[in-house]
Amino acid sequence: MITASDLSGADGIRHGFFTREGGKSEGIYASLNVGLGSRDNPETVRENRERVAGALGVAADRLVTPYQVHSATALVVDGPWPEEDRPRGDAVVTATPGVAVGVSTADCGPVLFADADAGVIAAAHAGWRGAFDGVLEATLAAMEDLGAERSRIIAVLGPTISQDAYEVGPEFVERFLDADRANETYFADSERRGHAFFDLPRYIVDRLQVAGLANASRLDLCTYRDPDRFFSYRRSQHQNEPDYGRLVSAIAIAADR
Repeated sequence: MITASDLSGADGIRHGFFTREGGKSEGIYASLNVGLGSRDNPETVRENRERVAGALGVAADRLVTPYQVHSATALVVDGPWPEEDRPRGDAVVTATPGVAVGVSTADCGPVLFADADAGVIAAAHAGWRGAFDGVLEATLAAMEDLGAERSRIIAVLGPTISQDAYEVGPEFVERFLDADRANETYFADSERRGHAFFDLPRYIVDRLQVAGLANASRLDLCTYRDPDRFFSYRRSQHQNEPDYGRLVSAIAIAADR
């Protein structure tokens, strides 16, 4: 797993942006696929998730991830929910020690949050739609409801598709410009008429900073350009693969905090 120096210094907090390495899956899912919604063998996926939980120092059933729907919904939890009955949402927030909250991605932006002083953590799945609709701001509000203070919150964006690999169509560009002409700064010209390259990582970090986070950063790692370490939905589409694996990024409060 990959760690961020900003979060590594947070007392009593463990985290990881997990790569595709170190699991049991095979073929296009090799090897640490945690996607409950993938077509991978479910038992293998569960074993992979157990490895993630163990790396974060929590029990196997206390890695909590939502049923992601590209929404702006942030869920507050104090324990695990049944695998078959995961609520829909795209961020998970907790103040409970011994619980790891996480999100799965394969190009979208995984953001991990921590206010170590308050003992409040969160994980958010920020694709373009979720970020555009406000999932990051909803996550911060939910953390504050549990006692976090925005001035203390650290947020780090993990591996995400980079701008030069993320070409979008005219409807996409129009949506962002209609919302705010200043969003033009996140687009670079494409050779295809009406198309552009969208800078999702910069957009996410800028949204966090505008929301009042003084400590918001990114790892600057591209899922699309690094097939050895990361799954990528867009790369799988370009290679005509039938499915794709999912990465997980998660954070936990140590049980003995």
